[in-house]
Amino acid sequence: MAMIFRSACAVFVFLVLTVSSYAGDGMHKLALQISDNDPQKMNTVLNVAANVSRHYSEMGQEIDIKIIAFNAGLHMLRSDTSPVADRMKSFAESMTNVSFHACNNTRMAMAKKEAKDIPLLEMAEVVPAGVVTLIELDEQGYAVVRP
Repeated sequence: MAMIFRSACAVFVFLVLTVSSYAGDGMHKLALQISDNDPQKMNTVLNVAANVSRHYSEMGQEIDIKIIAFNAGLHMLRSDTSPVADRMKSFAESMTNVSFHACNNTRMAMAKKEAKDIPLLEMAEVVPAGVVTLIELDEQGYAVVRP
């Protein structure tokens, strides 16, 4: 039963990526959500970004990938707590079509709770609100996926 569910999910993600994320300008668009402080999920997000990027590159097509980190997922982009910091640095250097966005609402809440500034990895761009960013990206034709 689990295998059938996974297969159905894979087909669904493929359809979402190929149908709704192909913009009229010929650019595919994907937004990946990370909201958990879980190294396995963070690596999954990076794996999905790499695999999708490679897929379209091999087809001679372009894709813009945005990774949006909020809630506990912001740890992915924190320079002091990221369990994937080394991979993030090499990723940012080699995957120029992938950008990383940090929720400022989450960052401010963490700063208040921890009574210190929350340092981010240098490739992270701060956005006002992660969920709002996902909504806006969806409205711009990005397929929003939470791996």
